[in-house]
Amino acid sequence: MALRTLALKQTRPLLSTSSRHTTASFSTDLPRLTERRPDEIGRGGRASDAGVKVALFGATGFLGRYVSSGLGSNGTLTYIGTRGDEFAYRHLRPHYELGRAKFSYYSSRDKQSMADIIADADIVINLIGKYYDTKALENTEKFPFFKYGVSTSVWEANVEVPKMIAELCTEMQVDNLIHVSSAAANGESASEWARSKAEGEKEVLQVYPWATIVRPTQMFGHEDKLLNGYAKMAERFPVIPLVDGGHALTQPVYVDDVARTINRIVDDPEMFEGRRVDCFGPQDLSYAELAKFVYDITEQEPTLSDVPAEVVKYGANVLQYEGNPLMTPDMVDLMTEDYLPEMTAEKYAAQKQLGKVFTMKDLGVDATPIEKVAFKYLYRFRKGGHFIHAEGYH
Repeated sequence: MALRTLALKQTRPLLSTSSRHTTASFSTDLPRLTERRPDEIGRGGRASDAGVKVALFGATGFLGRYVSSGLGSNGTLTYIGTRGDEFAYRHLRPHYELGRAKFSYYSSRDKQSMADIIADADIVINLIGKYYDTKALENTEKFPFFKYGVSTSVWEANVEVPKMIAELCTEMQVDNLIHVSSAAANGESASEWARSKAEGEKEVLQVYPWATIVRPTQMFGHEDKLLNGYAKMAERFPVIPLVDGGHALTQPVYVDDVARTINRIVDDPEMFEGRRVDCFGPQDLSYAELAKFVYDITEQEPTLSDVPAEVVKYGANVLQYEGNPLMTPDMVDLMTEDYLPEMTAEKYAAQKQLGKVFTMKDLGVDATPIEKVAFKYLYRFRKGGHFIHAEGYH
């Protein structure tokens, strides 16, 4: 395996001495997007050829669109896998100059279709993940002659698909694999989603040991389900349940910060081979504090009620059948546990270089406070929008 990795590195174009970082040196010098590669064409940026090819799975998801935007802004030739039609990915097209992105249909149950997307990519990024089972109606022989069946399960999306991608990367001798897991990944968690994330990470590393693992905490941003979820719930229900009082802690991270971190890894992937990068926000909040923060911005006035997890699940059992559920029983289980990085910021900084777990700060990305972003997309839930408070608009 070591010989295979060495052989691959010998065939790849090397960066200049000033920008080359090796895992052996355990350097935390930042990758430099501004330094030209030997095979790069252009002045840098969108209209250039960055000299690297990336296969991107999960580009149409929440994090995926931000990662895609960063790749396109740096002139990266990107192969994007999609399971939908043109309408599912057309918002990604403006990220790239003409000819710099290739969109291809694949099925997660068709290994060859996924291999066709990876093709001759230097780096594969896996962002595929799911927090609920996709359900579809199935015919039955007895009344009422139909039932809800599982189309794609959480376990398939979070474990089996990442394992298949890792196997393909090994078989096709792909130089680098970046797998996005979660800070909540825990094989002992009450949540199936958290257990599946831990198992998926384990399977990837067994097949492709030099993969880079990215572990973000809960992400917030314009399209998020975290803050938007609270606001949407308040539009529909007069009472919002706080699972077990909402005492569990979370440390939300801005989605664009995570995307920038991934793009920094793409710039010098050898530096992060076999390493982990943890992404987290600057402060932790309880779910109760998070709900109050949202409603301070939206000026919605639901009643926040302390409800035991088992009682909340009664409502979640109904909501889970929506197309894009606001809550599922498994999400309730997840909200009973802290969703935090493994260490405090001080302990991350005090690590020895050997075996160090990187953070966004090591890659030159400062965590964006939640209050700097949240208003920009939550004010729309106000009655009358933000103009209702401005003189001259009412």
